Parts: sequence; C-alpha cells; structure tokens
Amino acid sequence: QVQLAESGGGFVQPGESLRLSCTSSENIFNLLSMAWYRQAPGKERDLVAEINNYGTTTKASLKERFTISRDGAKRMVYLQMNNLKAEDTAVYYCNAKGPSGEYWGQGIEVTVSS
Repeated sequence: QVQLAESGGGFVQPGESLRLSCTSSENIFNLLSMAWYRQAPGKERDLVAEINNYGTTTKASLKERFTISRDGAKRMVYLQMNNLKAEDTAVYYCNAKGPSGEYWGQGIEVTVSS
C-alpha cells in the first residue's frame, strides 16, 4: 500500500511561483511512475505532468511554466509552477502507479487570485 501526501499549496497572486511537494511512503524507484493531476472548479481531473525512470511528460500548454522532478533519496516528487495564472486555480493531486495498483494523495488547493 502506497501513501501519498501533498504539501506546498496556498494562495498566490498572478505571476508568482509555487512548488508543490509529494511525499511517498514507497521507494519511488519501486513505482512505475508518478504524476501530478489537477481539478479546477467545475471541471474534470486533468493530467499535468508525469515522471518515470526514463523521463518526464508535461501537458503541452503548461510546458513553459510547469516542471516535474523527483528526489529518490527523500521519496519526494515536486511540481514547480512558475508565472501562475488565475486559470491554474485547482486542487492538485499526487498520483503513483505501482505493480499492485494506482494511488492518490488527498489533494492540495492552489488559488491564484489578485
């Protein structure tokens, strides 16, 4: 069983940056992949970025502003978000795919507003 916990969210103004963190109870290298999803108010959950042992994939519209990374020793995955916009407001979820299934964090709120 894999437990995931997000942190680093909050309120920010447009143009500011924020880094989300996800702590995994399982060694990241034992997982097939990890990812960040987000769900904006009134919209469906959407994949933001994914990382595995071979590289990363980021939603095309976010590539210039969002970057996913990981620290295996700390069992953490990060999402660096730069130049935040109002439309980035959402609940962000950490996701992991492992040999035994798929796991989700509780989600963390990011609000971008003036």
